[in-house]
Amino acid sequence: MALPAPAALSRDAGPWLTSRALDVTVAGRSLVRALDLEARGGEFIAVLGRNGVGKTLTLHTLAGLRAPTAGRVELDGLGLAAWPGRERARRLSLLPQTTEDPFPSTVFDTALIGRHPHLPFWQWEGAEDFAQARAALAAVGLAGLEARAVESLSGGERRRLAVATLLAQDAAVCLLDEPTNHLDPQHRNEVLALFRARATAGLLVIATLHDATLAARYADRVLLLHGDGRWDFGDAATTLTASQLSELYRVPVEELAARGGRVFVSG
Repeated sequence: MALPAPAALSRDAGPWLTSRALDVTVAGRSLVRALDLEARGGEFIAVLGRNGVGKTLTLHTLAGLRAPTAGRVELDGLGLAAWPGRERARRLSLLPQTTEDPFPSTVFDTALIGRHPHLPFWQWEGAEDFAQARAALAAVGLAGLEARAVESLSGGERRRLAVATLLAQDAAVCLLDEPTNHLDPQHRNEVLALFRARATAGLLVIATLHDATLAARYADRVLLLHGDGRWDFGDAATTLTASQLSELYRVPVEELAARGGRVFVSG
Protein backbone atom coordinates (compact mmCIF):
# COMPACT_ATOMS: atom_id res chain seq x y z
CA MET A 1 0.00 0.00 0.00
CA ALA A 2 1.43 3.35 -1.01
CA LEU A 3 1.88 6.02 1.62
CA PRO A 4 -0.31 9.11 1.22
CA ALA A 5 1.39 12.35 0.24
CA PRO A 6 3.09 13.96 3.26
CA ALA A 7 1.90 17.10 4.95
CA ALA A 8 3.39 20.08 3.11
CA LEU A 9 5.06 23.19 4.40
CA SER A 10 4.47 26.52 2.73
CA ARG A 11 5.85 26.35 -0.81
CA ASP A 12 6.28 30.15 -0.86
CA ALA A 13 8.45 30.51 2.23
CA GLY A 14 11.79 29.69 0.61
CA PRO A 15 13.96 26.96 2.12
CA TRP A 16 12.06 24.72 4.52
CA LEU A 17 14.95 24.26 6.96
CA THR A 18 17.67 26.86 7.35
CA SER A 19 20.61 27.34 9.67
CA ARG A 20 22.30 30.70 9.91
CA ALA A 21 25.80 31.07 11.39
CA LEU A 22 25.14 27.92 13.43
CA ASP A 23 27.75 26.83 15.97
CA VAL A 24 27.72 23.37 17.55
CA THR A 25 29.98 22.93 20.58
CA VAL A 26 30.36 20.14 23.12
CA ALA A 27 32.67 19.94 26.14
CA GLY A 28 34.49 23.06 24.98
CA ARG A 29 35.13 21.64 21.49
CA SER A 30 33.94 23.62 18.49
CA LEU A 31 32.64 20.88 16.18
CA VAL A 32 30.72 23.01 13.67
CA ARG A 33 31.29 26.72 13.20
CA ALA A 34 29.08 29.24 11.35
CA LEU A 35 27.09 26.64 9.41
CA ASP A 36 24.91 28.26 6.76
CA LEU A 37 22.52 25.67 5.35
CA GLU A 38 19.47 26.12 3.13
CA ALA A 39 17.54 22.91 2.56
CA ARG A 40 14.45 22.68 0.40
CA GLY A 41 11.74 20.16 -0.27
CA GLY A 42 12.70 17.71 -3.01
CA GLU A 43 16.24 17.24 -1.66
CA PHE A 44 18.03 14.33 -0.04
CA ILE A 45 21.03 15.67 1.90
CA ALA A 46 23.61 13.26 3.34
CA VAL A 47 25.78 14.25 6.32
CA LEU A 48 29.18 12.54 6.40
CA GLY A 49 32.15 12.57 8.73
CA ARG A 50 34.26 10.53 11.13
CA ASN A 51 32.99 9.36 14.50
CA GLY A 52 32.76 12.17 17.02
CA VAL A 53 32.72 15.08 14.56
CA GLY A 54 29.22 16.21 15.54
CA LYS A 55 26.89 14.60 13.00
CA THR A 56 24.31 13.57 15.59
CA LEU A 57 24.65 16.80 17.58
CA THR A 58 24.16 18.84 14.41
CA LEU A 59 21.07 16.83 13.49
CA HIS A 60 19.67 17.25 17.01
CA THR A 61 20.34 20.99 16.82
CA LEU A 62 18.49 21.22 13.51
CA ALA A 63 15.62 19.31 15.12
CA GLY A 64 15.49 21.69 18.08
CA LEU A 65 16.48 19.07 20.67
CA ARG A 66 19.49 21.12 21.78
CA ALA A 67 20.23 24.82 21.58
CA PRO A 68 22.98 25.98 19.24
CA THR A 69 26.02 27.61 20.81
CA ALA A 70 25.43 30.47 18.39
CA GLY A 71 23.27 31.10 15.37
CA ARG A 72 19.70 30.20 14.49
CA VAL A 73 17.64 27.41 12.95
CA GLU A 74 14.45 28.25 11.03
CA LEU A 75 11.66 25.96 9.89
CA ASP A 76 9.51 27.29 7.09
CA GLY A 77 10.84 30.79 7.73
CA LEU A 78 10.26 30.82 11.51
CA GLY A 79 12.71 30.16 14.32
CA LEU A 80 12.21 26.72 15.85
CA ALA A 81 11.28 28.25 19.21
CA ALA A 82 8.33 30.01 17.55
CA TRP A 83 6.69 26.70 16.68
CA PRO A 84 4.46 25.08 19.32
CA GLY A 85 5.67 21.54 19.95
CA ARG A 86 2.75 19.74 18.30
CA GLU A 87 2.83 21.99 15.24
CA ARG A 88 6.55 21.46 14.83
CA ALA A 89 6.13 17.69 15.17
CA ARG A 90 3.59 17.74 12.34
CA ARG A 91 6.20 19.33 10.09
CA LEU A 92 9.52 17.93 11.27
CA SER A 93 10.40 14.37 12.31
CA LEU A 94 13.58 12.83 13.71
CA LEU A 95 14.75 9.22 13.52
CA PRO A 96 17.20 8.76 16.43
CA GLN A 97 20.33 6.70 16.05
CA THR A 98 18.95 4.23 18.61
CA THR A 99 15.49 3.66 20.04
CA GLU A 100 14.31 2.18 23.31
CA ASP A 101 11.10 0.39 24.24
CA PRO A 102 10.52 1.03 27.95
CA PHE A 103 7.04 -0.54 27.92
CA PRO A 104 5.65 -3.68 26.26
CA SER A 105 3.91 -2.89 22.98
CA THR A 106 2.87 -4.41 19.69
CA VAL A 107 4.31 -3.49 16.32
CA PHE A 108 1.09 -1.76 15.28
CA ASP A 109 0.72 0.27 18.49
CA THR A 110 4.33 1.40 18.19
CA ALA A 111 3.79 2.61 14.61
CA LEU A 112 0.68 4.46 15.81
CA ILE A 113 2.87 6.59 18.10
CA GLY A 114 3.84 8.53 15.00
CA ARG A 115 0.27 9.77 14.72
CA HIS A 116 0.22 11.45 18.15
CA PRO A 117 1.07 14.99 16.88
CA HIS A 118 -2.01 14.84 14.65
CA LEU A 119 -4.50 13.86 17.36
CA PRO A 120 -6.63 16.53 19.05
CA PHE A 121 -6.38 16.53 22.84
CA TRP A 122 -8.35 13.71 24.51
CA GLN A 123 -9.07 11.99 21.19
CA TRP A 124 -8.19 8.44 20.22
CA GLU A 125 -6.80 7.39 16.84
CA GLY A 126 -9.28 7.08 14.00
CA ALA A 127 -9.53 5.24 10.70
CA GLU A 128 -7.10 7.58 8.95
CA ASP A 129 -4.49 7.09 11.65
CA PHE A 130 -4.84 3.31 11.44
CA ALA A 131 -4.50 3.47 7.66
CA GLN A 132 -1.36 5.62 7.89
CA ALA A 133 0.24 3.22 10.37
CA ARG A 134 -0.58 0.15 8.26
CA ALA A 135 0.74 1.84 5.12
CA ALA A 136 3.95 2.80 6.91
CA LEU A 137 4.50 -0.78 8.12
CA ALA A 138 3.87 -2.11 4.63
CA ALA A 139 6.35 0.38 3.17
CA VAL A 140 9.16 -1.10 5.30
CA GLY A 141 8.16 -4.73 4.79
CA LEU A 142 6.50 -5.32 8.19
CA ALA A 143 2.96 -5.96 6.97
CA GLY A 144 1.57 -9.01 8.72
CA LEU A 145 3.59 -8.42 11.89
CA GLU A 146 1.19 -5.89 13.42
CA ALA A 147 0.30 -8.12 16.39
CA ARG A 148 3.89 -9.13 17.19
CA ALA A 149 5.42 -7.93 20.43
CA VAL A 150 8.17 -5.40 19.78
CA GLU A 151 10.59 -7.28 22.03
CA SER A 152 10.28 -10.31 19.76
CA LEU A 153 11.69 -8.45 16.74
CA SER A 154 15.25 -8.68 15.50
CA GLY A 155 17.47 -5.60 15.56
CA GLY A 156 16.88 -4.97 11.86
CA GLU A 157 13.12 -5.40 12.19
CA ARG A 158 13.12 -3.00 15.13
CA ARG A 159 15.01 -0.45 13.06
CA ARG A 160 12.48 -0.73 10.26
CA LEU A 161 9.69 -0.30 12.81
CA ALA A 162 11.33 2.95 13.93
CA VAL A 163 11.34 4.08 10.29
CA ALA A 164 7.67 3.13 9.97
CA THR A 165 6.81 5.16 13.08
CA LEU A 166 8.54 8.18 11.53
CA LEU A 167 6.69 7.67 8.24
CA ALA A 168 3.37 7.52 10.09
CA GLN A 169 4.20 10.93 11.55
CA ASP A 170 3.73 12.28 8.02
CA ALA A 171 6.14 15.21 8.37
CA ALA A 172 7.52 17.08 5.37
CA VAL A 173 11.02 17.34 6.89
CA CYS A 174 12.68 14.03 7.84
CA LEU A 175 15.92 14.09 9.85
CA LEU A 176 17.48 10.60 9.95
CA ASP A 177 20.37 9.66 12.22
CA GLU A 178 22.11 6.63 10.71
CA PRO A 179 18.89 5.17 9.26
CA THR A 180 20.71 2.03 8.03
CA ASN A 181 21.77 0.92 11.53
CA HIS A 182 21.30 -2.87 11.95
CA LEU A 183 20.00 -3.29 8.39
CA ASP A 184 21.21 -5.95 5.99
CA PRO A 185 22.13 -4.84 2.44
CA GLN A 186 18.66 -5.53 1.03
CA HIS A 187 16.78 -3.57 3.67
CA ARG A 188 19.45 -0.85 3.78
CA ASN A 189 18.93 -0.20 0.08
CA GLU A 190 15.15 -0.43 0.36
CA VAL A 191 14.98 2.09 3.22
CA LEU A 192 17.26 4.58 1.47
CA ALA A 193 15.35 4.12 -1.79
CA LEU A 194 12.14 4.77 0.12
CA PHE A 195 13.44 8.11 1.40
CA ARG A 196 14.95 8.91 -2.00
CA ALA A 197 11.46 8.46 -3.46
CA ARG A 198 9.95 10.62 -0.73
CA ALA A 199 12.45 13.38 -1.48
CA THR A 200 11.68 13.11 -5.19
CA ALA A 201 8.00 13.50 -4.27
CA GLY A 202 8.75 16.81 -2.52
CA LEU A 203 9.91 16.04 1.04
CA LEU A 204 13.16 17.20 2.57
CA VAL A 205 15.37 14.36 3.83
CA ILE A 206 18.60 14.95 5.79
CA ALA A 207 20.40 11.76 6.83
CA THR A 208 23.70 11.01 8.55
CA LEU A 209 25.50 8.18 6.79
CA HIS A 210 28.81 6.39 7.14
CA ASP A 211 29.03 5.14 3.56
CA ALA A 212 30.08 7.65 0.89
CA THR A 213 29.01 5.22 -1.83
CA LEU A 214 25.45 5.27 -0.50
CA ALA A 215 25.59 9.07 -0.29
CA ALA A 216 26.68 9.24 -3.94
CA ARG A 217 23.84 6.92 -4.93
CA TYR A 218 20.95 8.52 -3.06
CA ALA A 219 21.83 12.10 -2.09
CA ASP A 220 21.47 15.31 -4.07
CA ARG A 221 23.77 17.30 -1.79
CA VAL A 222 26.18 16.44 1.00
CA LEU A 223 27.35 18.14 4.18
CA LEU A 224 30.87 17.10 5.18
CA LEU A 225 31.79 17.71 8.84
CA HIS A 226 35.48 17.72 9.78
CA GLY A 227 35.02 18.01 13.55
CA ASP A 228 37.18 21.10 14.02
CA GLY A 229 34.56 23.65 13.00
CA ARG A 230 35.16 23.25 9.26
CA TRP A 231 32.45 22.00 6.94
CA ASP A 232 31.76 21.65 3.21
CA PHE A 233 28.30 21.74 1.67
CA GLY A 234 27.56 21.18 -2.00
CA ASP A 235 26.24 18.95 -4.73
CA ALA A 236 27.04 15.27 -4.22
CA ALA A 237 28.33 14.99 -7.78
CA THR A 238 31.08 17.55 -7.23
CA THR A 239 31.66 17.52 -3.45
CA LEU A 240 32.11 13.77 -3.06
CA THR A 241 35.59 13.27 -4.45
CA ALA A 242 38.43 10.96 -3.50
CA SER A 243 40.54 13.87 -2.31
CA GLN A 244 37.75 15.41 -0.23
CA LEU A 245 36.90 12.07 1.36
CA SER A 246 40.55 11.24 2.03
CA GLU A 247 40.83 14.47 3.99
CA LEU A 248 37.48 13.93 5.70
CA TYR A 249 38.21 10.38 6.90
CA ARG A 250 42.00 10.71 7.22
CA VAL A 251 42.59 7.56 5.20
CA PRO A 252 43.31 7.18 1.48
CA VAL A 253 40.07 6.90 -0.50
CA GLU A 254 39.81 5.85 -4.14
CA GLU A 255 36.88 6.40 -6.49
CA LEU A 256 35.85 3.56 -8.81
CA ALA A 257 33.19 3.32 -11.49
CA ALA A 258 30.70 0.47 -11.16
CA ARG A 259 27.35 -0.19 -12.84
CA GLY A 260 27.06 3.38 -14.02
CA GLY A 261 27.63 4.82 -10.55
CA ARG A 262 30.48 5.69 -8.24
CA VAL A 263 32.02 3.52 -5.52
CA PHE A 264 34.43 4.84 -2.87
CA VAL A 265 36.95 2.44 -1.38
CA SER A 266 39.19 3.28 1.59
CA GLY A 267 42.73 2.02 1.82
